Amino acid sequence: MALGRFGSAVTLAMCGLFASVSAGFSAKDAAITSSGLPVPRYVSLKSDHVNVRGGPTKENDVAWIYTRSGLPVEITAEFENWRRVRDSEGSEGWVYHSLLSGRRTAVVTMKNKDELASIYDRPDKTSAIAARLQVGVVAQVKKCTNGWCRVLGNGFDGWIEQQRLWGVYADEKVE
Repeated sequence: MALGRFGSAVTLAMCGLFASVSAGFSAKDAAITSSGLPVPRYVSLKSDHVNVRGGPTKENDVAWIYTRSGLPVEITAEFENWRRVRDSEGSEGWVYHSLLSGRRTAVVTMKNKDELASIYDRPDKTSAIAARLQVGVVAQVKKCTNGWCRVLGNGFDGWIEQQRLWGVYADEKVE
């Protein structure tokens, strides 16, 4: 793993910052952990410098560093104050919990990396296209319902098909 991966940093403050999730994958299929929050779950990095370690202690070597705050990651395990996270490329490592945020974000994904993802004015493919985003763009997730998510970012605000995002589960409702 290269230093400065994604040009982003990852941080999650777990206490009370987890965005509310109703029904969907997280609520009924996830295990509840000692933090009282479900695993797996999506969070984002709080800082633009997040060390990712090979194990859940400061004695473990830093495997790589995220250098972009807001990047979404999935928590796949917890050990005391440490969280094992996985990024959109499938890489996993351990991050101290205070470097993570419950603020929901997602990365735009497409089958073909050269395609652009359409952002619509309304959650309807027949509505006007507000923007087109490249693969890898990170957006703040405001709401997801009925297969659509309202996302915001630098220069865009609109609705995208939920399947075009990594950082929300299929059919997950985000309020």
